[in-house]
Amino acid sequence: MTQGPLTTEAGAPVADNQNSETAGVGGPVLLQDQLLLEKLAHFNRERIPERVVHARGAGAYGTFTVTGDVTPYTRAAFLSAVGKETEVFLRFSTVAGNLGAADAVRDPRGFALKFYTEEGNYDLVGNNTPVFFIRDAIKFPDFIHTQKRDPYTGSTEPDNVWDFWSLSPESTHQVTWLFGDRGIPASYRHMDGFGSHTYQWNNADGEAFWVKYHFKTDQGIRNLTAEEADVLAGKDPDSHQRDLREAIERGEFPSWTVGVQIMPAADAATYRFNPFDLTKVWPHADYPVIEFGKLELNRNPRNVFAEVEQSIFSPAHFVPGIGPSPDKMLQGRLFAYGDAHRYRVGINADHLPVNRPHATEARTHSRDGHLYDGRHGAEKNYEPNSFGGPYQTGRALWQPFDAVTGGTGTHPTPRHAEDDDFVQAGNLYRLMREDEKERLVANLSGALAGVSRDDIVERAVENFRRADDGFGKRLEAAVQALRG
Repeated sequence: MTQGPLTTEAGAPVADNQNSETAGVGGPVLLQDQLLLEKLAHFNRERIPERVVHARGAGAYGTFTVTGDVTPYTRAAFLSAVGKETEVFLRFSTVAGNLGAADAVRDPRGFALKFYTEEGNYDLVGNNTPVFFIRDAIKFPDFIHTQKRDPYTGSTEPDNVWDFWSLSPESTHQVTWLFGDRGIPASYRHMDGFGSHTYQWNNADGEAFWVKYHFKTDQGIRNLTAEEADVLAGKDPDSHQRDLREAIERGEFPSWTVGVQIMPAADAATYRFNPFDLTKVWPHADYPVIEFGKLELNRNPRNVFAEVEQSIFSPAHFVPGIGPSPDKMLQGRLFAYGDAHRYRVGINADHLPVNRPHATEARTHSRDGHLYDGRHGAEKNYEPNSFGGPYQTGRALWQPFDAVTGGTGTHPTPRHAEDDDFVQAGNLYRLMREDEKERLVANLSGALAGVSRDDIVERAVENFRRADDGFGKRLEAAVQALRG
């Protein structure tokens, strides 16, 4: 802001910003004091609705650099040459907490990345875990309600959390992740990121591939124990946000090595796990991670509200060469994210600097609405038109899915040869060292000990027993010891 006289929002100079106008010394305040009214009215409206999920977050700008040739798999221009750089904005977040919640809590972390490509913005909206609690978006509102405050008590209730998880056995894999050592990252810099969903890449020849993104932290994995997190959350609720900002200020730019698992489209039908099930991973032995990029964060936002809180991300923001998959959670998010931001920030949120494309112009026929800046001038607002307006390309961003057949209706997610809700959770448990298993069981038993109903506890323990019998027996004994 330039130096000079303070002004009103209309630009008029302010004579006195210390005292309200009154009817005489000590008299009542006058309605004609427009500076007072302007300041109070603006103050009353300074907050926009916080995100229902991922409300608590921090962000930074940086660059993505291509380090490996992926042109046989995608025609995306920003991935077209080794050494090519693209500006990005990355927002980290917790999922369940509100805007004032502490950072150091047991919760998945959002990993939302905006690429400002020459073909428009590409948003990759993921987490720090490769899987999620549910596989169908129709269950998402119910799941989140269990993580939020109970409508009667106003508190987060263990009964609600574990009742839902125990009745939704597909959550067993993610719950095992969440209560393991990586459930509370020490900072945003010291955790991996994942696209989590399956996406489509398609190349210049029209060939389609299914892919999963991986972001491996170059700082190394660091986590907090439950006891360490309790102390840190009380001493410094802003710990993760502060750590990220101060590291960038020091010139210690965090970075991630970016890789992708690639599955030929034809493999999907017969793969042993449903490749579009968000509760499942693709074992690396089947589809190894291929390194193709480097992500670095090197610039802090100048204003948290303008650039972090008003930033919008949508998994529906694709560019040519990248598209969705039949993943039922992803399909729901294609609608939900954009709709949430239209409500929360406004229908012209894409006009804000943090959200608008950098290397290209958004040419749409969308007009008017809250805070519309008139950028289109007198241009026609329809298509087709004969006045030189923007036109369609005739080429889809992604390849169509295989022919869809069958009756309409509500269908469970298709099961593949080795699909069940427990096998991968059991595999994850058996990969852990003995000390990791001890902490996992301690974390889970501590959480289950707060559940009031025995039937909920028994259902939850049974899910972990079905993942691994030893896992379930150890958990049952630990819960019994805590509950007496």
